[in-house]
Amino acid sequence: MTEPTKDQKIWQVVAAIPAGKVASYGQIADMAGLGRQARYIGKALGKLPEGHSIPWYRVIRSNGQIAFPIGSEAFEIQAQSLREEGVMVVDGRVSMREFGWRP
Repeated sequence: MTEPTKDQKIWQVVAAIPAGKVASYGQIADMAGLGRQARYIGKALGKLPEGHSIPWYRVIRSNGQIAFPIGSEAFEIQAQSLREEGVMVVDGRVSMREFGWRP
């Protein structure tokens, strides 16, 4: 059996984030066994194949901020996807205390 790639490990962790919850890039890196490689998480999510069902929009900065610039198309897609799951997004931020994933 083949060992999952670094990207596949990240995707598996992100797929496990429940609807209505968010996780930080650093949290995903830790859970995927990648230590302090939080910056790599965004790159791996950018490589998701067309037609995937991985909830990439549930990954945000550790301070609760959406990483995309406010007003950008990607920001609007992420914010709307989170709101559809009941996550409150105010001024581009999410309360990690209220909506943070604690597996």
